Amino acid sequence: MKILFTGASSFTGMWFIKELASQGHEITCIFPRAKEAYQGIRKNRLDAVLPRCEPLFSCTFGSDPFLELVESKPWDILCHHAAEVNHYKSPDFDVVSAVEKNTFRLPDVFDRLKEKGCRKVLLTGSVFEQNEGEGDNIDQPVSPYGMSKGLTAEIFRYACEQYQFSLGKFVISNPFGPYEEERFTTYLAKNWLAGNVPEVSHPDYVRDNIHVSLLAKLYARSLEALNNASGYMQWNPSGYCESQGEFTRRFSNEMEKRLSVPCKFTLAVQNDFPEPKTRINTQPVNKEGLGWREKDAWDQLASFYRAYYG
Repeated sequence: MKILFTGASSFTGMWFIKELASQGHEITCIFPRAKEAYQGIRKNRLDAVLPRCEPLFSCTFGSDPFLELVESKPWDILCHHAAEVNHYKSPDFDVVSAVEKNTFRLPDVFDRLKEKGCRKVLLTGSVFEQNEGEGDNIDQPVSPYGMSKGLTAEIFRYACEQYQFSLGKFVISNPFGPYEEERFTTYLAKNWLAGNVPEVSHPDYVRDNIHVSLLAKLYARSLEALNNASGYMQWNPSGYCESQGEFTRRFSNEMEKRLSVPCKFTLAVQNDFPEPKTRINTQPVNKEGLGWREKDAWDQLASFYRAYYG
């Protein structure tokens, strides 16, 4: 397929591009910054993506350069993986501005896609949106960022109905793996490699952690399952659905075997729950036939940590 992809320099975006390219798809990616502006882990991800796609830098969704790109060739599918994420953890995250950026000039984009024969859109969602996943208060978003993702999805679904496009929504929970920003698992591994004992501050949250390499396999399969007939499909793949304390034990056991250092940790007593205690995805993954091995994913992750933080 000829794929137009947004969000390729993100953690999950990089893995999705690698998997799609390995399946033989022809991918064009937009990047919001100039090439030289990417530094650190984002540059590492960019370096991994560039051999696998045709890039266009300094281009954002709905901008004039983006519309010109849409007009430049036929497309089979738009994969809108990018989203406004600046200060996404802040309670002051600007929901209105984020939705505007995520859907900027959407009718113009769809008009041009339709002219080029494209009738399919694959949108990335989040389990932290309103009305997604299972758990507590699912009718409410977990955060303002989650609200922006939910509203973006509603706008896309309405627009696809109006244009008679086929829309797929691929809902992500908590991916982890090589080339991630310094989030929870990286925090643990860096401390262990430095000889420290990290503390898990919110061990009672029940979350859905999934290997990013497995998620990428599922993303590619979802893309290929989406047909040209107008309609709606959704995927909510789940991984390790358990408390963060239990997941830390799982992660510690796997890393201690591979990093050859003690992987001890402490669990704080959690008395505050500013987020819903439980929010997980809904579809257990059948790994048969995907060509994915759990042991290989753990090995790859440990090798990455040794190379970058050892």
